Amino acid sequence: MTNPFDFSGKSVFVAGGSSGINLGIANAFAASGAKVAIASRSQERVDRACEELRRHGREVLGRSADVRDFAAIAAALAAAHEAFGEIDVLVSGAAGNFPAPALGMSANAFKVVVDIDLLGTFNVLRAAHQYLTKPGASIINISAPQSYNPMPLQAHACAAKAGLDQVMRVLAMEWGPDGIRVNSIAPGPIAGTEGVARLSGSEAVRQSMAKRIPLGRLGTLDDVAELALFLASPWASYITGALIPCDGGWSLWGGGLSSTAMAMEAGAVPGRS
Repeated sequence: MTNPFDFSGKSVFVAGGSSGINLGIANAFAASGAKVAIASRSQERVDRACEELRRHGREVLGRSADVRDFAAIAAALAAAHEAFGEIDVLVSGAAGNFPAPALGMSANAFKVVVDIDLLGTFNVLRAAHQYLTKPGASIINISAPQSYNPMPLQAHACAAKAGLDQVMRVLAMEWGPDGIRVNSIAPGPIAGTEGVARLSGSEAVRQSMAKRIPLGRLGTLDDVAELALFLASPWASYITGALIPCDGGWSLWGGGLSSTAMAMEAGAVPGRS
């Protein structure tokens, strides 16, 4: 039987692919044989990530682009298409977040997160459509539990991620006839990521988070990357419009026991004064 996770000859584009979960996904596809293009705001971080990705011996392309700028992300996608041909897998993972109570957040701060997470995702997907393999392309958005669990200090992220996943569902319906599948992954607390570092603040809070997770540990970059490989594989060929948690069961507790709530209890991040 052909290995469903062999992506040799396939083309993968990862928006936000210079660090964290997105770079972990890019590494997994490169290790599985794919040609990988990444885009992110910082050219320095893009160059560093490309150097890491080339260790797998695959073709790699990096471009600096802000997902909030449609023309910029469209140019990055066009460059990837010119270099590698049609895009088989599109990962949209650029995101912005910070813990803040609604009364401690400016309108502009709220807008920044919505613009990166929601508008940015739309820009990536809309600009990519013309370059996607039809039929057969897989789009994977990196969402978050804030999409379906309300969390204190996260009004901006909750709004943005909920909107992102509704866009995902609509495009799964509209682009299904083209043979394009559209899904979202909602990672829980993932060790070694900027998000966990910002929300936890200390090893004690991280240990508290792990104790609240049914599987008893924080997630890893590989946990998310392997789910992305599955969603892009033939084994997921009948899955579209799905929001899949990758969180060890953490979100089963609901928003009341979110990472931000635990961090507030521990004094790692401020609540309303």
